[in-house]
Amino acid sequence: MEVEPVVLTGKHVRLEPLSEAHVPGLFAIGMDDDIWRYMPYGTMRTEDDIRTWVRGVLSGSDVPFVVIHLESGRVAGATRYMEIRPQHNGLEIGGTWYGAEFRRTVVNTESKYLLLKHAFETLGCIRVQLKTDSRNERSQKAIERIGAVREGMLRNHMLLPDGTIRHSVYYSILDSEWPQVKKKLEEMIGK
Repeated sequence: MEVEPVVLTGKHVRLEPLSEAHVPGLFAIGMDDDIWRYMPYGTMRTEDDIRTWVRGVLSGSDVPFVVIHLESGRVAGATRYMEIRPQHNGLEIGGTWYGAEFRRTVVNTESKYLLLKHAFETLGCIRVQLKTDSRNERSQKAIERIGAVREGMLRNHMLLPDGTIRHSVYYSILDSEWPQVKKKLEEMIGK
């Protein structure tokens, strides 16, 4: 399993490989403390903070995407493949965040659909996992809504920049579950 940057396009969003060229668009929608509250990066306050975050993401082994809302042509947020485990045909979808106007819309649903479809049908994954801060109930509900199975919690999983100890709730979707999850997501996005 070789995970490479790719463009994934749906009816409502296009996921394209993240680059520094996306910094102004991410800055325009990312200056919201609510986005960063549960993230392990700290709060973003300036365009330079976003640029530093983008450079950090690009310097690692993750495959990051910027999410473009097709109707408006604007940057809606970011997401990525991470914790890539080629020897086990698995990966994680995470690091996901959206500007306030794109939350609780078809943007996240279709983004997850595109990422999951590519993971299972092109990359041959047998497992895709997702995780979130145990305090982030909105994120947990969104993950459960798409059909992921809650597996449990890693206690004292991470230290956040403000010193908070984060417990992470883990979810997964298996290849055997993908056809049913796919059908549900397609109904949700009106495919």
